[in-house]
Amino acid sequence: MENEKATPLVGIIMGSKSDMPVMQACVDQLEEFGVPYELVIASAHRNPAKVHEWAGTAAERGMRVIIAAAGKAAHLGGVVAAYTPLPVVGVPIKTSDLGGMDSLLSMVQMPSGVPVACVAINGAKNAAIFATQILGAAASEYRQTIEQFKREMAEA
Repeated sequence: MENEKATPLVGIIMGSKSDMPVMQACVDQLEEFGVPYELVIASAHRNPAKVHEWAGTAAERGMRVIIAAAGKAAHLGGVVAAYTPLPVVGVPIKTSDLGGMDSLLSMVQMPSGVPVACVAINGAKNAAIFATQILGAAASEYRQTIEQFKREMAEA
């Protein structure tokens, strides 16, 4: 599941393959925008070394934004943010235990100095839009993509 047209600018990491049905909306939106991405499944709890390696090398591999999705304790976004200078956007995944509030609070209550931006519970599409907006701050092609997207949304 990797867009091989160009060097990935957005990294998508999720804690479990069970998060993919939610995160498909993120993948679909990035593909619609033509944003190259890389997708990896790695748990901050079950495979912390893989998360460390992936996040720690993301910037040097050309990524500009990371989207981290996780449910339950949802430490993935914070762990990734600890290992990278890149902006991290968290997607809290709805859980059966607390409806996703556990995931949401785990992401938004980060300590000072380790920020994780956070979208709504299961807000995968918004994460892709936000990541593209971040890219658009420095790359006019992505700013134009977002401007067009907003025009189309207003006309619908």
